[in-house]
Amino acid sequence: MRNLTCIVCPIGCSLDVEEDPAAPDNLSVTGNRCPRGEIYAQEEIRSPKRVVTATCRIKGEMGSVRRIPVKTASPCPREKISALLQDIYKTTVSFPVKAGDVVIADWKGEGIDVVATRTFC
Repeated sequence: MRNLTCIVCPIGCSLDVEEDPAAPDNLSVTGNRCPRGEIYAQEEIRSPKRVVTATCRIKGEMGSVRRIPVKTASPCPREKISALLQDIYKTTVSFPVKAGDVVIADWKGEGIDVVATRTFC
């Protein structure tokens, strides 16, 4: 049995997830107060994903700003986060950049865009 804390809403339900030994694809989820908790637990056990935040270099001079904050527009599979971060850290953005601008489009065909989270003009 695994214990998880649901992060879908502010309630933070304590979830107990148990696999059926006879049918590993069947997961039993208890402790959720709504159906979203069960969906979260199933995804977290089978294919965990995370929104990734980082910084990338910015080309040109703008006072003391040398890096710009970025994040993925959609969650990234957890096993691919390290490779994504390497690519983000290699990326250089040119001025001007606005919050929401795509810095890396469709990373490695995964459908994951990396976007700026702050405006620098």
